[in-house]
Amino acid sequence: MSDKQYFGTDGIRGPVGGDRINPQFIMHLGWAAGKVMSSAGCSQVVIGKDTRISGYMLESALEAGFSAAGVNILLSGPVPTPAVAYLTRTLHACAGVVISASHNHHQDNGIKFFDGDGHKLSDRAELSMEAMLDQPMQTVQSAALGKARRIDNADARYIEFCKSSVPTTLNLKKLKIAVDCANGAAHRIAPKVFSELGAEVLTVGTEPDGLNINLHCGATDLRALQEKVTTQSADLGIALDGDADRVIMIDSDGHILDGDRLIYIIAQDRIRTNTMTGPIVGTQMSNLGLEQAIKSLGADFIRAGVGDRLVMRRLQQDNGILGGEPSGHIICLDKTTTGDGIIAALQVLKAMVEQQQTLSELTEAMTIYPQTTINVTAPKIMNPADLTATETHVRQAQKALNGNARILLRPSGTEPLIRIMVEGDDAGQIQAVAEKLAGQVAASL
Repeated sequence: MSDKQYFGTDGIRGPVGGDRINPQFIMHLGWAAGKVMSSAGCSQVVIGKDTRISGYMLESALEAGFSAAGVNILLSGPVPTPAVAYLTRTLHACAGVVISASHNHHQDNGIKFFDGDGHKLSDRAELSMEAMLDQPMQTVQSAALGKARRIDNADARYIEFCKSSVPTTLNLKKLKIAVDCANGAAHRIAPKVFSELGAEVLTVGTEPDGLNINLHCGATDLRALQEKVTTQSADLGIALDGDADRVIMIDSDGHILDGDRLIYIIAQDRIRTNTMTGPIVGTQMSNLGLEQAIKSLGADFIRAGVGDRLVMRRLQQDNGILGGEPSGHIICLDKTTTGDGIIAALQVLKAMVEQQQTLSELTEAMTIYPQTTINVTAPKIMNPADLTATETHVRQAQKALNGNARILLRPSGTEPLIRIMVEGDDAGQIQAVAEKLAGQVAASL
């Protein structure tokens, strides 16, 4: 919503030490959230984080803010974002809070919230928090202060939950899997999930030091995983991002399977087992090849706006259970309440084992059209539609491609970037058009 001052498409995010991600603001945010939640009868929240060094500072600030508002806190320590959603539900907390900047590097951090059902907060709730942020902090009486305690078995609880998303008969003992945890929140959890299901697990990105999250590893930089898969003769690779809510996979030859391909595999398997309901939901960034492949299976495919919140909203509206983005945010609503990289990967492995096919074999029927995305740095988060002559430049680009292409300009919801996506039949032509369009956008800033 355009009238939000602080919340973006995925919570509040920014550089550590900036005007939002600093101890004073985050303590005030914790207090504001606590006041809004306590007014609705909330008495307890779960706080989790990833492995970036600033998480310690922000965790303490949030804890102080919630305590000042009279709300009790359960601290999980470093766990994936979807683990916080799960713990919030099962511990009967009224909200979950995640300290993470997802796929960004350690210089950034952020805060995102789940409601008591494990879903992302509504726009209305976020606006209520923003309104409370305009009020000065007032601490409750000493006897009413919130208390904090650690959840000692958070990892074990979530590991068992992930394993429960596939049949108890599933055995991965014939698979050698390389798992890249991005030096992030899943570094202890993800290898155990796959090894406890029988796989031989090779690890990448499981030695966080507070500064190396997403650095040359994880779902946004697949080179280390590709090398591990190809040099160690692994059957596949699984790459998570820093908070493990997205997944990208690598086949045995080092080829990349993005979110579109993984959604197709899961959709095909759900249809095979008669467990699919509703349409599959993609976004404006989803490849045309995914849409065509889904329809060839006899299922419906619809596009939401970009962002997992919008995918979730459309799934709920249309009673769907599967959706996601090319970036690897995949939502399996029949298994959990939010995007979950580990659970999505398990659904793909289930399809592999039960159908006795490799990743490449499972996607043979899917044609992927050439697509390129170029990021243009902007002075602030802004809508490219507000730039002078943007519409004219897009029309010129469409003409250059003879109308046989999709062109999408959109602002990043978390960074000051304008993303330019061009998709068509000719890879060289769409790259040239995208680069020209990016130059025109940059010149108009």
